[in-house]
Amino acid sequence: PGTVNGCCDMAEYLNTPLTDETIAKLSVGDVVYLSGLVYTARDAAHKRLVEMLAKGEKMPFDFQGQVIYYAGPCPAKPGMVIGSVGPTTSGRMDAYAPRLIENGLKAMIGKGLRDDEVKKAIVKNGGIYFAAIGGAAALMSQCVKEAEVIAFNDLGTEAIRRLRVENLPLVVAVDSKGADIYLKN
Repeated sequence: PGTVNGCCDMAEYLNTPLTDETIAKLSVGDVVYLSGLVYTARDAAHKRLVEMLAKGEKMPFDFQGQVIYYAGPCPAKPGMVIGSVGPTTSGRMDAYAPRLIENGLKAMIGKGLRDDEVKKAIVKNGGIYFAAIGGAAALMSQCVKEAEVIAFNDLGTEAIRRLRVENLPLVVAVDSKGADIYLKN
């Protein structure tokens, strides 16, 4: 795979759902282009998901091998699938992420540092954390080919959406071994 420093000449092209084998091959700094289904969810939706897990309720989607994109898309303009869809600061989800990872979630997309509990859950469960390009929400929206609200419609932009993306540009920020791009020298 390509790296941020080596740029994108050998980027990895991945499709969801992600497998343990695919994730294990990736290292911090690798550039990837992700295609397939991803799910948007921010802090309000995460809180509800964790509450539902605690009650033993059925989840709105199967977490196994799946990816959550920490984003609250803007409304779509006429003729568009979705509005701007940039990453939200991931730390807002740190209180909830370990529980979802323990229940099969494989990857998260966001921006910024993750706390130690999230990184421990990533390593223990063979997960990964991708950084998306902050400030380029309009560009990111061009990678979304389909969008559908699947849960918590009352949360508006924070509702859970199923997106079909093509070649969403990402960088591995925390790999399955626990290396962290934000803590590199």
